Amino acid sequence: MSKNMKDMPIGFFDSGLGGLSVMKKAIEDMPEEEFIYLGDSANAPYGIKENIEIKRLTLKGIEFLIDKGVKAIVVACNTATSVAIEDLRMKYKGIPVIGIEPALKPAVELKRDGKIIIMATNATLKEKKFEKLMGKYAHDNVIVPLPCPGLVEYIENGILEGKEIDYFLRTLLKEHISSKIGAIVLGCTHYPFVKKAISNIVGDEVAIVDGSKGTSRELKRKLMEMDLVSNRISRGNIEIFNTLGKEKIDLSFSLINVK
Repeated sequence: MSKNMKDMPIGFFDSGLGGLSVMKKAIEDMPEEEFIYLGDSANAPYGIKENIEIKRLTLKGIEFLIDKGVKAIVVACNTATSVAIEDLRMKYKGIPVIGIEPALKPAVELKRDGKIIIMATNATLKEKKFEKLMGKYAHDNVIVPLPCPGLVEYIENGILEGKEIDYFLRTLLKEHISSKIGAIVLGCTHYPFVKKAISNIVGDEVAIVDGSKGTSRELKRKLMEMDLVSNRISRGNIEIFNTLGKEKIDLSFSLINVK
């Protein structure tokens, strides 16, 4: 593998700001790598769109990253992964294409008393990929899928705390707050940005799990397997693009807060 190839950036794609939660973890794990992020906030949320439109927008976003010369792609969006990951892997066979799925397995392995709530978009929850995942663990666990329409829009607008998001989340979770919750799985990469607000409602004893750690681990494993790990010693550059322009890019940098 050529030195130039190893030092090419890793591309991250999401429907908006959500995938930043995954890229932030990857930057922590691999600070010497360079990263390019594209958020399609102009078309967010993806979770309420038809599959054909989700696939079209995702392919368009990935083409943008490919044109930037990335050595690997992370589809840091549960909805886009559910709908388009197989097509992407067929199209881009020469480079690693990493997806993300709700972190149900890690939640189950915690062995907490109570039900496991999976917060996700409508599109993610209705896909066969999710049904298959849930089917693996449903026999021994009480698993409750919870669609969260409207939550992505709050996060896209930078509303991460305060009375407005608190009321929205309390309304969303009202049927479950009085019962025993073992864990909450954040099945959309936007949702970790309101993890604190969720924890304030359900209590610190409820485990809140997301897929960023597993996705970062899988990305690193793939880079090592294909001899694509950068030899760079210094911290790599980070570029962020967003289909809504500068204001969203500025918000993106504040969310990852890389020192």
